[in-house]
Amino acid sequence: MELKKDSNAVSIDMLLIVHSEKRRAAQGAHSDRPADPGAPPQRRGGNLVEKQHAQQTQVITSYDNQGTQLTVEVHPRDAMPQLFKKFSLAKRLQVDKNGNTRPRQPGGKDTHAYPWDRSSLKSMPLDLRQFEKLDTYASQVTVKSGLEELVSDLLQEAHSDLEIVRAIWIWICHHIEYDIEAAQEKDRQAFKPTAILQTQKTNCDGYAGLFERMCRIAGVQCVTVPGYSKGFGYQLGQSFSGEFDHAWNAVFLEGRWHLVDSTWGSGLVDSSTSKFTFLYNEFYFLTHPALFIEDHFPDNKNWQLLKPPQSLRQFENNMYHKSEFYNKGMLSAQPQTSIIKTVNGKATVTIESCAPTLFMFMLNGKQEHGLLSLRKNGMKLDVYPPTAGTYKLQIFAKGNSEIYSSVLEYTLKCHCADMDVRLPAELHQPVGPSWFSEQMGITKPSHPEPVIYTSDGRCSVSFGVEEGISVLASLHGDDGPVTEETQRRYIFQLHREKQTELKVQLPHAGKFALKIFVKKRQEPGNYLFVFNYLICCTNTKVNWPVFPESFGNWGVDNELLEPLSGVLPANRNVPFKLKLHGVAKALVKGQDTWPLTLSPEGYWEGSCSTAGCREVYVMVLENANHSFYSYILKYQVNAQ
Repeated sequence: MELKKDSNAVSIDMLLIVHSEKRRAAQGAHSDRPADPGAPPQRRGGNLVEKQHAQQTQVITSYDNQGTQLTVEVHPRDAMPQLFKKFSLAKRLQVDKNGNTRPRQPGGKDTHAYPWDRSSLKSMPLDLRQFEKLDTYASQVTVKSGLEELVSDLLQEAHSDLEIVRAIWIWICHHIEYDIEAAQEKDRQAFKPTAILQTQKTNCDGYAGLFERMCRIAGVQCVTVPGYSKGFGYQLGQSFSGEFDHAWNAVFLEGRWHLVDSTWGSGLVDSSTSKFTFLYNEFYFLTHPALFIEDHFPDNKNWQLLKPPQSLRQFENNMYHKSEFYNKGMLSAQPQTSIIKTVNGKATVTIESCAPTLFMFMLNGKQEHGLLSLRKNGMKLDVYPPTAGTYKLQIFAKGNSEIYSSVLEYTLKCHCADMDVRLPAELHQPVGPSWFSEQMGITKPSHPEPVIYTSDGRCSVSFGVEEGISVLASLHGDDGPVTEETQRRYIFQLHREKQTELKVQLPHAGKFALKIFVKKRQEPGNYLFVFNYLICCTNTKVNWPVFPESFGNWGVDNELLEPLSGVLPANRNVPFKLKLHGVAKALVKGQDTWPLTLSPEGYWEGSCSTAGCREVYVMVLENANHSFYSYILKYQVNAQ
């Protein structure tokens, strides 16, 4: 066949499409007979192309005697050649005995193995970076007239079925708001595509219907899938029956069916205010079916796209991991049931993640009654409910963002609380050193475990400190005598080169939180909490006093050997021994002044009488040419 360009045309290209199919099937695919309700429209956007380019486009169709169809479309260079989509659809449609077309039902090659193999969050290999330009474009497209023109505008930057689906998905997720009132009233008019474009609001049926309709116009096979969901208002352990409460879509891409939920991809509903907020969620675009089944149960098990498929009872009982669980890099959690019971008053939850992650938890809305320790790839949480009863346990993860998001929720049942375990209210998370404390400049801790046990009420904790980092520590207990004024006085901090030592003395038996803070010396602002230890002592005879109070001139490399007690006995001669750097003179001042002398070993030594005084100070002269002494330590003297 030879074609000639119109001599009046300025710029003409040719698109040659060969469609090998029997004449009867081709004609049936484009007949005017009504199709099944869930099937794509027969013309799949052909009307749109023909209307827009009726004057510019020439179509020549020919058949051979074996039913092979040859179509040549001649169109302007700047026009969009979409006719090929009309014919490529036939490869993905099945024709029934009456010649009507319908979507191919999912089969063996569409299924994925269950449980999840951790290979990907998606059902096909994707590099989301390839969509950056398309996503920006699609999110900015506006509605001008009708649905056909909107789809045509979106297709300007989409060059494959995958990109077409992506553009439609992005547009819907960024422009359509969930209409709570219409959903409650079940206003069917609000679900029609024309009404949705006008109000830019709808419910899940409207989202799914709009997505399907736009895919049909664009020439991509898509169906709406109704079913049950663990969405807004879902309660752990809930059973499902009766009317389906949700709808989503399946799209046919690269020879397989894939799942999307544009309702949940667009945002969320605040449970306290029942208001919708746009918050894009990538998770529900081409989600791996083994993950999609966690909160979507279709009316037809074939649309699970799983092998083996799950039963409704399994869906109800299986652990529900929220989308943020996977978005923030979590891989698995133990236990795998949403309802857990304590054993001897304790319940343990562990999470495995693909990268170091910060976690926190809440038990009935409070960050109490638990020990959360970070691991390089996950975390471990031990929970000790204070009384018997049923609790709501929520676990949050930070991931790469600055916001903690809820990733997991359990119902915790405690039949008998462990009354011997009472954790301090000030015990914050995390407990114990980890990759995070190392990241904040604290390395090689002497106590790598989160709990420290002491029989005499004393302990010494040391760790390396990176250059330029200042460390601050405080001790917290639930009952006196630790107060806000004295919480740092039960800790004495020593520095040796790049090592910091914390000498701790407990005022009594019990459980205490030793909190560690850091700050870069050259930067303004407050100290940042990094982690804490839980210190436990059962010796009821323990009754250690506070350490001496130190002042700003106490150098970071100074060392106190004696006296360590901040309370001195009355009417005694008390020996002093300190290592002080950059000091010309040192003395102890009580009722009288007592000089300290520098020993060959580099210690300032001497003694002081506590007779007739309530307070004793250690003072230093930093420059021999000056006469002004600075206070560095302060002791209290017991009353007679």
